[in-house]
Amino acid sequence: GFEVSAQYVDDVVAWKRRLGVPEALWSCHTGVIGRYVVEGHVPAADLRRLFAERPALQGLAVPGMPVGAPGMEQGPAERYATIAFGKEGTRIFARH
Repeated sequence: GFEVSAQYVDDVVAWKRRLGVPEALWSCHTGVIGRYVVEGHVPAADLRRLFAERPALQGLAVPGMPVGAPGMEQGPAERYATIAFGKEGTRIFARH
């Protein structure tokens, strides 16, 4: 239910740094939705909650590529967390 426009860049590390994604939260995809940064395989339900609540944070991340996250459904699901990050540091936004 989300409309996406992809832009491919030569240096994703530079973009992650420019957007302020903490290195410990890096994953395979980096996106910008409105004023928020989205890193990795963040579930759509977390994005809907983000836009419903509009918290004062920089973005959400699912570090790495946990099995069971959206797009990573190729085996028994692992437990993982969506992490909120911003000026105040990081915190768990949701557990899956």
